[in-house]
Amino acid sequence: MIALRQVALQRGTQTLLEDAELTLHAGHKAGIVGPNGAGKSSLFGLLLGTLAPDRGDIEMSGGQRIAHMAQEVDALDRPIVDYVLDGDHELRQTQAALEAARERGDAHREAELHGVIEALDGYSAPARAAQLLIGLGFTQADLERPLSAFSGGWRMRANLARTLFMPSDLLLLDEPTNHLDLDALLWLEQWLMRYPGTLLLISHDRDFLDAVCDHIVHFDRRRLVLYRGNYSTFERTRAEKLALQQAEAAKQQARREEIEQFVARFRYKATKARQAQSRLKMLERMGDIAVAHADSPFHFTIPASDKTSHPLLVLDRARLGYRDSEGQETTQLDEVKLTLLPGQRIGLLGPNGAGKSTLIKSLTGELPLLAGKRIPGEHLAVGYFAQHQLEGLDLTATPFMHVQRLSPTASDQAIRTFLGGFGFQGDDAFGEVGRFSGGEKARLALALVAWRKPNLLLLDEPTNHLDLEMREALTEALASFEGTVILVSHDRHLLRATVDEFWKVADHRVEPFDGDLEDYRAWLKARLEGERREARADKAERQAESTAPKEDRKASRRAAAELREKLRPLKKARDRAEQAMERVQGELAAVEEALGDAELYTDPSRKAELTERLARQGELKSRLEALEAEWLAAEEELEAMEEAELRSET
Repeated sequence: MIALRQVALQRGTQTLLEDAELTLHAGHKAGIVGPNGAGKSSLFGLLLGTLAPDRGDIEMSGGQRIAHMAQEVDALDRPIVDYVLDGDHELRQTQAALEAARERGDAHREAELHGVIEALDGYSAPARAAQLLIGLGFTQADLERPLSAFSGGWRMRANLARTLFMPSDLLLLDEPTNHLDLDALLWLEQWLMRYPGTLLLISHDRDFLDAVCDHIVHFDRRRLVLYRGNYSTFERTRAEKLALQQAEAAKQQARREEIEQFVARFRYKATKARQAQSRLKMLERMGDIAVAHADSPFHFTIPASDKTSHPLLVLDRARLGYRDSEGQETTQLDEVKLTLLPGQRIGLLGPNGAGKSTLIKSLTGELPLLAGKRIPGEHLAVGYFAQHQLEGLDLTATPFMHVQRLSPTASDQAIRTFLGGFGFQGDDAFGEVGRFSGGEKARLALALVAWRKPNLLLLDEPTNHLDLEMREALTEALASFEGTVILVSHDRHLLRATVDEFWKVADHRVEPFDGDLEDYRAWLKARLEGERREARADKAERQAESTAPKEDRKASRRAAAELREKLRPLKKARDRAEQAMERVQGELAAVEEALGDAELYTDPSRKAELTERLARQGELKSRLEALEAEWLAAEEELEAMEEAELRSET
């Protein structure tokens, strides 16, 4: 159990907590939310003992093993898999003691320590460490590379793997998703859902909090308020509380009306595509969400350029990638043909390293094409946000000076009003950027993009460092932006509320993705399973080759290649059927859940709805049976061919 009793905490001149009360029980998974600077990380400091409360008591169950993700990672020369293994201090100490016993020739002590290592699950430790690293986006070849060979973001991933590897009863994670792409985030989400201990999670990703957390701890006016349920439940409950406060009622209603008016405008533009309809539902929910964030200090719009072109931008048979100082080319995407039209809203999906950021940089013109043509429209105005832009800010200047440099003739009041929407109110507009937090710098970088009035907005992970209130304000601003949007983000809430269609960036190609984020999750799962099957097959082939006489190896390789070629169409057919089965099963589950509504059978006015749902249920069941038969036929034929090949070899 964790209990805070009448805790007060002050840092410098700022009071973070005052008479705060909180009780969390073993096994709770609690999301910690509140504006930047409220004291979320300081709460972790109190639990770790690195900070002491100014008043009050902190009680924790004895003997708890605490794992905490450090925010800074030193560049070490140790291989990253060893760096992760170092997280289990008891295992490493036991291994060192075993080595010392071997050197002394103490067989009795050696046997004793082998038993300790087995009890610590130490013999599976290298495999478990590798699994964590690969889940977070590293490749098998990366595992023996030193930590110093990786960039800061990848070092943070290794640091996260080390934290997850630590044996723990209490896991404290502070913004673990900041340096992850969507694939690694989905993997981490599943890992944390299975974590058996108590979890305290600071995150600004609402979908991540929804999936992982069963409680929310909210920093509210220097108090800690505990809510049961996930983030969406917290949001609804808090909205109801705020709605009861008369002082906020008018403000809340105004925010709701703004969103509802936008939804009304969007409704008549939406196509019948599944993603557009999904976005419409999200926008309709935003009226309620806006109430929960009515007291947010952030509210802004992104004005679009008055002029546009049709098309805005074309890439024709483009080859995208990098050219080093010696002229050597590294191609990431090939034969890219795309046309961007006014009003399109596109989300980019694809595995880590597939080329999403490369595509965006090529669209901006920042990265020259290796081949092909980039044809900009006459009135193209690009607004580009990427993480490196934070590094490009003038640390000695102020937010006001940054905007004034872009528009020297703009009035002081216009600049101050604009910056106020991004949270730079009053004297904050004249604060030195070098003293800003990462979140404040990200807000300023977004403000500078918005000030330029783009008609093509290219955003590469714009929510890193932004708190939940600012993310919500950005979501609303992008939803009402009238230009074209291309977005790379691991924030699924932002993607659902912002884009109408997805493009898949994978296997050196860019192509439309027919589906939503759940379909992408299924595609990713099937892809990973396929890669594992191929890896197992390659391993088996190498083992067979190593035991065969040298003169037979060439023939074996040729036979194996021929077999793979024969099996490839069948494997593709099986995998297609498997993916289609998952989609149909999901849709069937939704229909059957709707059929569980008792009123559907008793309300005469819903008879037509009942008939329609029953018909759809029958149609989906029939489709599922056909797909299962298709999958089974492909699987049986695969097995038969593989067995026949084995018999012919023997």
